[in-house]
Amino acid sequence: MNPLNRLVAFWKRELLLIKATSFALVGLVNVAVNYTVFWLGLHLIKAAPALAQGFKWTAESCRCVSSENAEIIAANVVAWCVAVTGSYVMNSMTTFAAESGRKLTWRAYFTFAASGLLGLLVDTTTLLIAKNFLPIMLAKLLAIGAAFVVNFSMSHFVVFRKKAGQAKPSSTPSP
Repeated sequence: MNPLNRLVAFWKRELLLIKATSFALVGLVNVAVNYTVFWLGLHLIKAAPALAQGFKWTAESCRCVSSENAEIIAANVVAWCVAVTGSYVMNSMTTFAAESGRKLTWRAYFTFAASGLLGLLVDTTTLLIAKNFLPIMLAKLLAIGAAFVVNFSMSHFVVFRKKAGQAKPSSTPSP
């Protein structure tokens, strides 16, 4: 490989590392949001007997999940919905600013959220398994970590990928 190709390969690796670092920093904010909303959701369900009873009835009706797991899944989905919205905005403005042109669109939001469904599935599955071995809030942190890997991969390779033949957009916002 000639020196120019090595230099280009080096910069591509470095830019990917910078992008992953930016994604992780945005992710730290989202971890706090996701974790807090999840915690509040669990406490709200416990504090509202009618809500807890509704989850118990739903779980008994479908016979697909325990009432405890139904509560955990509900709190997790709500936490994810709040966090994915913040993540889309922050990543569009920072991590993937060049690809998004720092513009927020419903189409990109729904694509971002849809790509995050795989992360939600990984998060929820990890959470439901890990809670059997760890305290629930520690299991939640482990689940968020597992989902990070999936979410970055989906964002990088699916949501914010460059289109074939597309020139790299300017990272400065347009007036």
